[in-house]
Amino acid sequence: MEKTIITQGKRKQAIAKAALRPGTGKIKINHQLLDNYSSHYLRLRVKEPLVLAGDMADKINIDVNVHGGGINGQADASRLAIARVLVKYDPSLKKVFDEYDRLLLVADVRQNEVSHPNDSKPRAKRQKSYR
Repeated sequence: MEKTIITQGKRKQAIAKAALRPGTGKIKINHQLLDNYSSHYLRLRVKEPLVLAGDMADKINIDVNVHGGGINGQADASRLAIARVLVKYDPSLKKVFDEYDRLLLVADVRQNEVSHPNDSKPRAKRQKSYR
């Protein structure tokens, strides 16, 4: 029996951990099949690395546990974790993923700016009157 490969992906506040095992092509996110996950757009986004991997995706099972953040951040974190686990399984995919979209393998580290004291929004300043 081959051993399990585990990786993680992060986006904003969302953290996803993916585990790859040999199998029949089942992809689960939080114990839910990918076909039942969230909206159609987010399903397509999460499937991108699997489509690029081609036939190899039918020979493995991937379980993803994701928590924190919102639905878009969770989808991007899952996508990153899946792509990373596929590259660990088959290093020849690294070049394919890099040419398609670098964010498949490299985390997007941008975060929301925090609100500052006495300001209503992160970059807003209080209006002042001279008269």
